[in-house]
Amino acid sequence: MQVTVHGIPFYYEVKGTGRPILMIHGWGPDHRIMSGCLEPVFANLPEGDWQRVYIDLPGMGQTPGAEWINGSDGMLDLVLEFVDAVLPKQNFLVAGESYGGYLARGLVAKRPEQVDGMLLICPVGEPLDKDREKAELQVFKKDDALLASLSEEDRAGFMAINVFHTREIWEPYRDDILSGLKLANFPLWDKIILPKFAFTFPIDRMDKPYGKPSLVLLGRQDIYVGYRDHWKWIEAYPHAAYIILDQAGHNLQIEQPAVFNAVVTEWLGRVKNS
Repeated sequence: MQVTVHGIPFYYEVKGTGRPILMIHGWGPDHRIMSGCLEPVFANLPEGDWQRVYIDLPGMGQTPGAEWINGSDGMLDLVLEFVDAVLPKQNFLVAGESYGGYLARGLVAKRPEQVDGMLLICPVGEPLDKDREKAELQVFKKDDALLASLSEEDRAGFMAINVFHTREIWEPYRDDILSGLKLANFPLWDKIILPKFAFTFPIDRMDKPYGKPSLVLLGRQDIYVGYRDHWKWIEAYPHAAYIILDQAGHNLQIEQPAVFNAVVTEWLGRVKNS
């Protein structure tokens, strides 16, 4: 499906019916990183409870970018206009991964009354890379035969981020993450987002804390965003569960799928009962 916002044809997919959830991917992948890990959760829930809206951000996946986008503020404005076009005057939940988690927090800061719950998967904590307290990558299991069968480029990318170098992790990484990375316009994002990565408004010091049910999932071995910086803004979300998973990096959703499915299901239950 497509909807045009400021001349940009946003690609998005809608699955299911019910209470809407906006799914925002991170820097590089496309909507498949979200649908790949979250659709198995909804497969075990009653039909008709949740409508999932998966988007490709401008410059990622099937949505073309534009050089006039003004940093993260501009990207968030486009996401808000997408919401107004696709979910007009509706309340919804938001789920964001990595940079998408940063956008999700910005969205909550802008429209706290419209967002009924927030899920953050390995979200950006400190916006500037130089300020992040990152973890060290550890590898817990390795399949040498699998690694030898991959191209040099795919093998390097796979080994650089994941804590399990096995077929069980390679296949969802290939299908849900690498597939989007191969479509990404990284030079454009480096040009339009990196110079103005940080929001110009304080997302951690809102007028009042965001009191809706929330879930923050972090990997103990996440080499991109770490897990320590996120405690600085815990009081901004008084009903957020903070969970740090061991043997999990920046792709914790595919490295610890059983725990991921369980805690996301618990979060949805809290939203439904709130």
